[in-house]
Amino acid sequence: MAHFAYINDNNIVTQVIVIEQDMINTGQWGDPDKWIQTSYNTKEGIHFNNKGMPDGTPPLRKNFAGIGFTYDVDRDAFVPPKPYLSWVLNEESCIWEAPITYPNNKLLYNWDEDTLSWIEIK
Repeated sequence: MAHFAYINDNNIVTQVIVIEQDMINTGQWGDPDKWIQTSYNTKEGIHFNNKGMPDGTPPLRKNFAGIGFTYDVDRDAFVPPKPYLSWVLNEESCIWEAPITYPNNKLLYNWDEDTLSWIEIK
């Protein structure tokens, strides 16, 4: 069994299921070319073992697919929805990043798109 993501005509993920490749190939689940394999062990361009540690295995499509993600054919990657207009895609991880690094302290922050800054949660 493996995880597969179904993409619509705009390459947006609409469903993620666990199924055998042979079942996908029958076509009873829709166009087999619209089902793209994904791995729940892959996050931000890194493959993790069952203990949550990077294990050196090549990552599968940068990120585990989720509903609303885009399958980028050129990058062969699942990219999450862009959270804010100002954020930029990290080409290595295929994760959106704020234009300002998250503060490195023990406080919690929310992104403020109007000021393009991290605002402390009080």
